[in-house]
Amino acid sequence: MPFRLANLDGRAVVVDTNDGLHDLESVSSGRLGNDPMAALEQPALLASITSSLDPKAASTTVAAALAAARLGAPVPRPRSVFAVGLNYRTHAAESNMEVPENPLVFTKFPSCITGPTTDVELPTRFGDYEVELVLVIGKDARRVPPERAWDYVFGLTVGQDVSDRQLQFAAKPPHFDLGKSRDTFGPTGPVVVSLDSFANPADLAIRSEVNGEQRQSDRTSNMIFDVPTLIAYLSSILTLRVGDLIFTGTPEGVGASSKTFLRAGDVITSTIEGIGTMTNRCIEG
Repeated sequence: MPFRLANLDGRAVVVDTNDGLHDLESVSSGRLGNDPMAALEQPALLASITSSLDPKAASTTVAAALAAARLGAPVPRPRSVFAVGLNYRTHAAESNMEVPENPLVFTKFPSCITGPTTDVELPTRFGDYEVELVLVIGKDARRVPPERAWDYVFGLTVGQDVSDRQLQFAAKPPHFDLGKSRDTFGPTGPVVVSLDSFANPADLAIRSEVNGEQRQSDRTSNMIFDVPTLIAYLSSILTLRVGDLIFTGTPEGVGASSKTFLRAGDVITSTIEGIGTMTNRCIEG
């Protein structure tokens, strides 16, 4: 049974078929608490609860919660946040970089993770946007073969890998981690969606806009290293834990390629088919 998990005012909520929000602790009769992180341990129970929801009992809707900026990061306290660079050939080409032979992995420090409507603070004139599909790990994964990799994914969400290009390339070799981990540089949301919600979770439309102008548009099936490859690769090196996030890379159209960097007042809109849309306003940092 498909489910969608969200974070409303810091409490775990599940989303019904009409986009209504239900407090998870209440609708589970206390079997699950109010912490969104704890909910990641119980996907079967989440699915069962979602199937029995009464839409008339919803406290609010996803749209209303987004408009009121009440939705937070659906996975608010990940242990680790991995990200993959140059994972679309078109993005590698626009960056004038070679296509990597193995996944180009870096970390975004968890402190940068924020919600789907959180303002992005820009202490730089070289801020950039990168819409990405984000994997949420659902069970500990160590040395997982590619053919079993999807079994370790709790669900999918939308992410923005916001970057400070000047900081990113301030050293040689570049320090991607710092350049992509300033406070507020990791918006995620609006919900985490279970894999059975999609006809094909490996082929989703992904796009971004800045101030209503489309900047990026592609399909996740065009990744160089697909989801099974990424999970198999990472888990061959270290154990992935429940709630870890993997940003899977961005398609072409980033600001650095056209020198159209973000400015205070800009609005970034990030959308992935079947998951939803984030809207993040840029402010002075």
